[in-house]
Amino acid sequence: MIRTGEIAEVKKYVREWKRQGLTIGLVPTMGYLHEGHASLIRRAREDNDRVIVSDFVNPIQFGPKEDLAVYPRDFDADCRLCESLGADLVFHPEPEEMYAPNACTHVKVDSLTEHLCGVTRPFHFQGVCTVVTKLFHISEADRAYFGQKDAQQLAVIRRMVRDLNFPIEIIGCPIIREEDGLAKSSRNTYLNAEERKAATILYKALKKGHEMIDAGETDAAKVKDTIRSIIGTEPRATIDYVEIVDRDELQPIETIDRPVLAAVAVYIGKDRLIDNFITGSLNEKE
Repeated sequence: MIRTGEIAEVKKYVREWKRQGLTIGLVPTMGYLHEGHASLIRRAREDNDRVIVSDFVNPIQFGPKEDLAVYPRDFDADCRLCESLGADLVFHPEPEEMYAPNACTHVKVDSLTEHLCGVTRPFHFQGVCTVVTKLFHISEADRAYFGQKDAQQLAVIRRMVRDLNFPIEIIGCPIIREEDGLAKSSRNTYLNAEERKAATILYKALKKGHEMIDAGETDAAKVKDTIRSIIGTEPRATIDYVEIVDRDELQPIETIDRPVLAAVAVYIGKDRLIDNFITGSLNEKE
């Protein structure tokens, strides 16, 4: 497996793979890989001749008071996992490799970023779209893989690809959960034992909301109120948002008469966790 932090070296391998007519799958990550990331790499390995995993904590998607400095990192462990799963190349650049000192170009998607996490993290998706655009150009990937846990990110990336005519297929992969339902996340490591137990309230609340919709409930307010009330039973939980939005447009709806995304952001202690469910298919072709 190739390890490199240099854009020019990635492009060297990409040119050779393209010359051979090989397909390339890209798995963008911020490292500290877990089973959720592993599921993306496995899917990329199944679908493509070559797999590139980017391992880069992207500074421009963090706000000034967010956790960039303490975001968990373990590059050696990441590489061992990638190699065990058959990745061909791990791209691990420094910020200076990705962004010139006087860089002033960004990629911004409107509308889809105005709700959910976009309210409290107004520059987050601009940072995500900018780095993902760069990774698409660097890797020349045929397909890129993103997890449903970051459902708003997945929808935003899909819209960016459509609007800017990127020649790449975006593949969404299901949320991978712990046995007790907690969605796997690198930020779960911030939780102490009591907070970790408390965090399961997100899944319990969303599961009930999903059951309501499956049973025929179409009033979005009723489903949201139920989710909120269940989360409210956990004293360590503070709700940032509970929303039900159109799955593709990410706009709030009153009546559940189309595929939807039900999403929550909740502080457990000082740590902010997100989770969600969707109705309908995750990928158009599946």
